[in-house]
Amino acid sequence: MSADRFPVEASHILMFARAVGDPNPVYADAEAAAGSEAGGIIAPPTFAQASAQFDPDYPLRPKFGEVWFGSGSMASGRMKAEKASGEGDGEKKAPSGGGLHAEQHFKYHRNMRPGDVLTASTKPGETWTKESRRAGLLTFSESITEYRDQDGELVVTARGIGVRTEKVISQD
Repeated sequence: MSADRFPVEASHILMFARAVGDPNPVYADAEAAAGSEAGGIIAPPTFAQASAQFDPDYPLRPKFGEVWFGSGSMASGRMKAEKASGEGDGEKKAPSGGGLHAEQHFKYHRNMRPGDVLTASTKPGETWTKESRRAGLLTFSESITEYRDQDGELVVTARGIGVRTEKVISQD
């Protein structure tokens, strides 16, 4: 998942580096970064994933006025929902088809820098299956996202792999 337009700003880079606990001065200190091999402030390796926060339809971000199943309070993903209509017991389950994010790979064509405005295009990759004793048939699907800068230059290629299980395994 990614945004159509993703501005790379120094403050975003700083906050991302802090959030992932990376104190490398090349992400925040212009003077130190200028004297480094990078030659200036650059974004951390997985920074391209932050583009999802610029996508208004990103399903893992809370939306005002809607119940959010992002990180439920219980292992099953159940979360108490407000009883707006007075129907049901107020318990809702996270939508699940037995899917999960399995892998993420990045290929860097150049560093992301403050001032870049990236656009992303995503296309499906390969799909394959594998048998599992516990979950049944596992279907792996690859998606490939290319991030290009304001000049159309390819900056990062991200390859994500998701897996869906034939059987939903309950935590209950």
